[in-house]
Amino acid sequence: MIQLVQTILLGLLIGGVYALFASGLTLIFGVMEIVNVTHAAFLVFAALLTFEIWSRLHIDPLLAILITTPVMFFVGWGTYRLTISRIRSAPVSMSVVLTFALAIAIEGAMGMTWKNVFRSVTPSYFNQSFNIGPFDLPKAQVYGCGAAVVVLVALYLLLSKTWAGRAIRSSSENPQGAQLVGIDIKTVAALTFAIGTATTGAGGSIMSVLYSVFPASLYLWVSRLLGIIVLGGMGSLPGAVIGALALGVAETLTSTYVSNQWAVVVYYIVILVVLLIRPQGIMGFKARQDVVA
Repeated sequence: MIQLVQTILLGLLIGGVYALFASGLTLIFGVMEIVNVTHAAFLVFAALLTFEIWSRLHIDPLLAILITTPVMFFVGWGTYRLTISRIRSAPVSMSVVLTFALAIAIEGAMGMTWKNVFRSVTPSYFNQSFNIGPFDLPKAQVYGCGAAVVVLVALYLLLSKTWAGRAIRSSSENPQGAQLVGIDIKTVAALTFAIGTATTGAGGSIMSVLYSVFPASLYLWVSRLLGIIVLGGMGSLPGAVIGALALGVAETLTSTYVSNQWAVVVYYIVILVVLLIRPQGIMGFKARQDVVA
């Protein structure tokens, strides 16, 4: 029983981090209906950037979030202006093709810079744990989850309490109505993509502590992120949090009681099952098919 509770606690800690990883991806889809495959590449890039900051400047990776987040915001803004804006009105499938091509290009650039060598950040608390009764909670996961929660709360406050957040939500819910009240949809789209990409700065810094990363590892994260947002509901931030927590627990349970190899397969199984049973996900909605144009 103690092992089961310990496993669930670890799953929730990992799930909290996964929620941050997926938040930007589902935000971008909710507002722009773009499946941003590049999101995983940005996560890995931010993780490798954090490694450089830690190894060269000796700055704690969680403090490096204050550097990587604004950097990735401007990377996202530039990426949108130079590429994504050109296919803004194209079908969703075009965004998948374009962002996948961008992800490959980013992987190639990272490979030339960092080579295909595993890298990870190991701060002083990397191998330490909190002992709470019979439970041992790794400090890296606790700190990482705590940082993820802080960023998610900041994202929630941004979307719910600021003018920019209201513009983003109105553009998501009713683009035509937003235009009628004077909201510049193009600017909001660029801002949304930049904010979504900025979350990869914080996420990548946390990732660098919890996982070993190398350029090609972005393909593993694509499946995990898609599994989370498909389960939670495409475009739903609360759904992404629920999906991340559920899959985090499922991953740790599978890893503990089955094998580590099957833990990776969980995400593919979830995508398949959810698409067959409830395509809109937990918090998603199903569009009516009985309306005649």
